[in-house]
Amino acid sequence: MLHVGIITTSFPLDNPGQEAAGSFVRDFAEGLGKNVKVTVYAPGKSNRNESSNNISINRYAVPHLPLSTLRISNPLNWLYIAITMRNGYRRISSQIKIDKPDHLLALWVIPSGFWARRIKRKFGINYSVWALGSDIWALSRIPLVKTVLKNILLDADHCYADGIGLARDVQKISGRKCDFLASSRNFGKTNKRSKNQSPPYNLAFLGRWHINKGVDILIKSLDFLTEADWKLINEIRIFGNGPLYNEIEKKIEKLQILNHPVTKGGYIGKQDAENLLDWADYLLIPSRIESIPVVFSDSMKSGTPVITTPVGDLPSLIDKYHCGLLSKDLTPRSYCIAIRKALTDDFYGLEAGVRQAATEFKVENSVLTFMNQLNKA
Repeated sequence: MLHVGIITTSFPLDNPGQEAAGSFVRDFAEGLGKNVKVTVYAPGKSNRNESSNNISINRYAVPHLPLSTLRISNPLNWLYIAITMRNGYRRISSQIKIDKPDHLLALWVIPSGFWARRIKRKFGINYSVWALGSDIWALSRIPLVKTVLKNILLDADHCYADGIGLARDVQKISGRKCDFLASSRNFGKTNKRSKNQSPPYNLAFLGRWHINKGVDILIKSLDFLTEADWKLINEIRIFGNGPLYNEIEKKIEKLQILNHPVTKGGYIGKQDAENLLDWADYLLIPSRIESIPVVFSDSMKSGTPVITTPVGDLPSLIDKYHCGLLSKDLTPRSYCIAIRKALTDDFYGLEAGVRQAATEFKVENSVLTFMNQLNKA
């Protein structure tokens, strides 16, 4: 049986909601494991081996989790990054020498693709890379790192990106073809709650409290809601955590003093996320930079339309599926207008589009795309 090794920097641990992109990697790996043998090389608190359903997991010890919070622009993170780069490669390469996979899939370009490229040179094992926006939009701005990115992409057997526009950006950097591969997960309760078809509505935000995710845009947009608007809202739940925690917490407390129905919650795991989106009538996506967030496909599968900003592929998805509302720009006032429109528009008009989008963002589709390409190699 063909053996695929998945090298990733994010895979679910025991801290619900903090695994970032890893929240969908498990579903992809387990879906792939129905067709081939799969071994996942992922970060952990210590070097150890695990198994889950039909996949094997080899953990490499890192000094800081989640790795997604480390920033090369922050000198305080440099030691953690250096240790991770050294220890990760040593552990992964030693395990791969034993496991002997036939092909490697690196999630994401750096550091996973960097390790995969070194392993290809050492053991002759070919690799593919799956790029995220954080790979391309942030790291490609650093001249030396951009060269490293390009070399990793050029030496890969195949390149994927989790956004349509992002795939074009990868092609610009590397000069080679890059295919869109949706980052989605198995999501959605079997017995879904019937959404409210008229006000008052339930609104929810789920994500990192980070400037890129625009949680500050959301929280400031609520200042522009009128008392008449608030009467159309049952509750707004804002879940997550991150560097903007103090700012968001203070703002929510002020809104609560004014008797506005806004509550907060921390990181939540997949089941609680399903419950949150089942409860919500609209999901709020106020991002400043984005390709296609996993929470978008989660929302579609839960039957929940979105209220989003015009970034990445989101405008084209809203236009194609008619599955939500789009703000005119990235300002809090504009986002408030989009929320107000959702509160007063005909909810029924969005249901068919949401269902259609849900069928196209299936884990099985991503697995099939990868398998077809792998069989051609």
